[in-house]
Parts: sequence; C-alpha cells; structure tokens
Amino acid sequence: MLEALGLAHDRTASRRLQPFDLHLSGGELCGVLGPNGAGKSTLVALLSGMLSPSSGELMLKGRALAHFTLKERARHLAVMLQRQPLDFAFSVRDVIAMGGYPLDLPLPVLEQRIDNLATALDLQHLLERNYLSLSGGEAQRTQLARVLVQRGCEPSVVLLDEPLAALDLRHQHQALALLRTLARQEGHAILLVLHDLNLAARYSDTLLLVGDGKLLEQGATEKVMRPERLSELFSVPIERYRTRDGLGLFTSIAGGEC
Repeated sequence: MLEALGLAHDRTASRRLQPFDLHLSGGELCGVLGPNGAGKSTLVALLSGMLSPSSGELMLKGRALAHFTLKERARHLAVMLQRQPLDFAFSVRDVIAMGGYPLDLPLPVLEQRIDNLATALDLQHLLERNYLSLSGGEAQRTQLARVLVQRGCEPSVVLLDEPLAALDLRHQHQALALLRTLARQEGHAILLVLHDLNLAARYSDTLLLVGDGKLLEQGATEKVMRPERLSELFSVPIERYRTRDGLGLFTSIAGGEC
C-alpha cells in the first residue's frame, strides 16, 4: 500500500537516514524500534511526505506520493507526529472531528466515528471538555482519535510516531488493541514507533529496527526480535523468556555490558 524505494534523507545533519526499501501492506500492524536519535521520527516524516527525500521514490497505492494533492493525500494517509501543538480552547469532540474534514463525511457518519473511537479510547466522558484542560495522557488519546477519524473509508495508511507517549498501562493496551483491530478487520496499513519491547512483541505483526540513521532490519516480529540483535541495538543486555501464551517477554539487565 505504501512503498519506499531507495528512500533517503541527508540534507539535515540532525535528520539523516540512509537509503532503504520498505513496503507497508494492508492488514498489518508494523512496529518501529530503535534508540533515541536513531532516525525513527525521520522515517515517519519521510514516509508521510512531510520531509522531502534527498533520493528515492515513495509510492502510495501504486502512485507517486508527490503527485497527490494535499487533500488527496489526507484521504489515503494519516499521520501523528510526536508533538501535536494546539493552543485553542476547542472541545475534545471538536479536536477529534478535525480529522474527518478531508474525508467530507456526512455528519451522522462522522459523529458515529467519533463516538466509536471515544468509546474505544476511553474518551466518551471527556468529549465536551476543554482540550486545554486535559492531562497529558488524555490529550494524547484525543490526538490519536483525531488521526484515526481520518483513516480512509477504504483501506489506507496510518503513521504514528510514539502514539503511546504519556499513556498509562491500561490505555496503552487499549490503544494497541484498537490499532490491531483496525488493521486486521478494516485492512489498513498501520506503522507506529514504540519504545516498549514487550508491547512490540505482543501487538506488532512486522517490525523495523532503526539505528544510527539506518533501517537495519525488517520482517516478522518473532524473527526480528532476537535478544542478541536487540542487545546490540540498544547497547544493553536483553534476555527473552516466554509467556504462558507463547509470546516473547523481554527484560534488560541494568548496568550490564553487551
């Protein structure tokens, strides 16, 4: 659905990413892991078209992303950046509704989307609240709902840079369960940057490892999340155990050396 061919960025010293190929398929939840400053946000910015590549091609549904008008792009690709500045006293409902504007949805359909997402993300009791009065976690869930309202009426691409920031444990699982459902049941291609290895192992269908401005590895989550590879990437010893349902459970050793 979204394909990068030799995509790279080297025009900014602080935002470099060496050439990489990547294909995001509908129906999959793709996690991105890597240390701070590795290039994860640059990856999201390049894939969304918000950062111009220095080389390579980016194709959305078989067509060059650069050939889409902004409104066309917004109908097929939604993006959530790390920082979502908003300094106006809109209600939570109005902030979420902003995501639906590019789709020209009938008002009843838009309202139903808002209500469904508010229920799924535990926001229904906040819909009439002033956005500026929210806690960090409440504001983050509101912004996530806004982006998910924008998902296309047909399978589309959703790019999320650290969508779980400031969320407590319950809301992290709640958000990831919703994203996995949207991918598997509606066919969207969802890519999200994560920091928690165990959440990545539990919810991601595929995984990308990013380090030192390079896309180092990509593939099925179970194959990519090898303890020795993760230890090397994060420069801390990491061990893997198995949960009762057979999933990987990862722990790190404080003060250890790889």
